[in-house]
This record gives sequence, C-alpha cells and structure tokens, in this order.
Amino acid sequence: MDVDVAVAATRDDLATLGKALKMAGLVAEEQRLESAWKSQYRIATVEDEKSPHTLDIIFMDGTLERKAGLVLGLPSFYQAPESLVLAKLRMIKATLNMEKAATDREDIKAILKHTRVDLRDLRKRAQVQSTSEILEHLMRE
Repeated sequence: MDVDVAVAATRDDLATLGKALKMAGLVAEEQRLESAWKSQYRIATVEDEKSPHTLDIIFMDGTLERKAGLVLGLPSFYQAPESLVLAKLRMIKATLNMEKAATDREDIKAILKHTRVDLRDLRKRAQVQSTSEILEHLMRE
C-alpha cells in the first residue's frame, strides 16, 4: 500500500519537492516535509489524493547507496538492502501507527530472509542509529 523512496535533498530542495509531489496528486505540505527533514528519523509520509496509497520519503545525506536494476523493463535504481532496513527500523521507531509499523516489520523480515545482507555492517549501523534492539528482535523472529 506504500512506496518507499530515498531522496538526497537539502533544506533548500524541500519547496521544489513539495510542488512536484503536489503536481503528482499527493498531499505534500512543505512545513510537514521540513519537519520530517529536521527530525531524527528524517522520514515523511505523504498521501495520494485519490487512493489509499502513501509515499514514504526517506531523506538521506550525501550520496545514496543504490543498486542498478529494472522496473517494468525500465532502468532504475534500488536502495541497498542494508540502507532500506535501516530506514525501516527508523520508521518503526518513529511511528505511532501500529499497523504501519507491522508492515515495516514484515518488510524487514522478508528482506533479511530473501536478500543477501551484510549483517555485521547492518548491526553496526543500527547501533549508531539506536535501532539495534528492534533489529535483533526481528532477527530472532
């Protein structure tokens, strides 16, 4: 029901991002984007005006960790699995919506089960981001 997008953006990019999202039919308030960008978790959820779908924008610093691939036959980039797991761990920690957190938990478990992940690096980075307890719990499940 949602799409996760990693965005390397500066504070100055937020107005342009908000306008582009609005043009795409999403409910994107610049103030909400800025609050998310400034927060510890750096994740904004925007809703589609015409459907129940949402877009999770994960604000990243610097160069995005990405892998080349195809989406419907079109060249695209995917977020590295470790980076995606870390972003979802931050979303779980930040969310008040337990249903949304449950979806992110299932996503993480599927990534860990079906994707080659550098667990040493993931654990180290989760420790730095104060999400290692959630990660270890999910790994035990």
